[in-house]
Amino acid sequence: MLFYTLPYLAFFLPLCLILFYFAKSFKLDNKLILIILSLFFYSWWNIYYLPVILFSIAINYYLSNKILSKTNNQKKILLFGIILNILILVTFKYIDFIIENLNLIFLLNIQLLNLPFPLAISFFTFQSIAFLVNVYDEEILSVKAKDFFLFIIFFPQLIAGPIVKYNHMMPQFSNKKNWFFNERNFRIGLIVLFIGFIKKVYFADSLSQFVDTGYENISELDFFSSWLISLSFTFQFYFDFSGYVDMATGSALMMNIILPQNFNSPYKSTSIIDFWQRWHMTLTQFLTNHIYNPILRSLKKINFINSMFITLFVFLIAGLWHGPSWNFVIFGAFHGLGLVTNHFYKNYIKFQIPKFISWFITFNFINISFIFFRSEEISNSFIIIKKMFNIKHLINFDSNLFNNEYFLSFIGDLNLIICFLLSVIISLCFQNSYKLLLKKK
Repeated sequence: MLFYTLPYLAFFLPLCLILFYFAKSFKLDNKLILIILSLFFYSWWNIYYLPVILFSIAINYYLSNKILSKTNNQKKILLFGIILNILILVTFKYIDFIIENLNLIFLLNIQLLNLPFPLAISFFTFQSIAFLVNVYDEEILSVKAKDFFLFIIFFPQLIAGPIVKYNHMMPQFSNKKNWFFNERNFRIGLIVLFIGFIKKVYFADSLSQFVDTGYENISELDFFSSWLISLSFTFQFYFDFSGYVDMATGSALMMNIILPQNFNSPYKSTSIIDFWQRWHMTLTQFLTNHIYNPILRSLKKINFINSMFITLFVFLIAGLWHGPSWNFVIFGAFHGLGLVTNHFYKNYIKFQIPKFISWFITFNFINISFIFFRSEEISNSFIIIKKMFNIKHLINFDSNLFNNEYFLSFIGDLNLIICFLLSVIISLCFQNSYKLLLKKK
C-alpha cells in the first residue's frame, strides 16, 4: 500500500486514526492496534513477503535478549546478529547480482534464483543492526517483545524511512498523553501529509513521465535535452523521496509520533559534505555511527589518509545499499570521491570560494551523479554525460534546439514547464516541510 493511493488516504489512514484514538474506549492496546494495522499495511503489497520480516523481528528480538542477559559471549552474539541480518539482505536483494557477476567473470552458467524482493528489506535490516548495536552498548537496557515488534513494523517509517532509533520511538509510543487526540498535531500532520502528496503526485510524477521518455530515447538527446533530462530527474528524485517521507512524517504526527528529520533542503548545499548532512540524514547517521566510526576506531593509526579511504569504502557500501547494480556502486564511488576531494580542499587549501560558486559546483556534481542513479545501463550514463558536454551541439545552438523533438515536447507542455520552474524555486528558495512542522503553526 502506497501513501499517495486512494486505499491508504481514504480508508486505511482514517481507520488507523479511529482505532488508535478509540482503542482505550474499546479496552484495546494502542500498540497492539498499530502492530496489527502495520502488518496489514505491509501485507497489502505482497503477503508472501511477510514471513521474511516476521523472521527478522523474531530473531533480532531473541538476539537482543541474549545480549541483555549479560553472558560472556555478548560480542559474539552481536557479530552473529550483524552477519545474519546482512545475509538475509544479501540473499533476497543481491544474490542474483552476485551470480550474474560470477557468471560474467568466470564464464559460468549458474542459474539465477529469482527470489522475491521483500518490501523495505534494506530499511528494516539497517534498523535492526543499529538496534542490536545500541543494546550491546547498553543504550537500551530492556526490550519488550511488543515494543520491538512495533519499532520495526510501524507503517509510516517502514517503507522508505527515515531509519529510526529505538530510544527515539519507544518513549513516544509509551507516553500515555500520545494516546489521546491532539488537534494541533493532527492539523500539522495533515498539512505535512498534504505537502508530501503534492510533491509526489504533481511534481515527481509529472517530471517522471518526461524523464522516462528521455531515457527510453537516449539516442535522440542533444546538449540541451541532456541537461534538461538530468535536471528533471534530479528534481523528480527529490520530490519523490522527500514527498514520501513527508507523507510518512505527517501520518505519524497525526498519531502524535514525531519521526526524525530526513531531508533539510539538500539542494541548497554548498559542498558535498554539506549535502550528506542534509540528504537522507538518517542513512548518513547510520553509516557514520555503525560503519565509519567502528572501522576508524579499529585502526592502530588514525590519520587523514586512512579516514579518507574509509569514507570511500563506506560510500561504496552506501551506493550498493540502494540496489543490486553497478550503477549504484558508481553513484556511491562518485560521492565518496567527492567527499574525499571536499575534505582535502577543506583541510589543505585555504582559498575561500564564493558561496554561489560553491553551490553551483555542488549542485551540478549532484545532478551528474544522479544520472548513474537513474540509468539502467552504465553505458547510457556516459552517453548522456558526453552529450551534456558536447561543445559542437552548443555551437549549433539554433539548429539543434529547435529540431530536437524531445526538447520541443518540453516547451510544448505548459504544465511541464510550470512544474519544472516551480521545482527549482521551491527546492532552492523555500523552507522545507520539516521546518514548517517544527514551527507548529
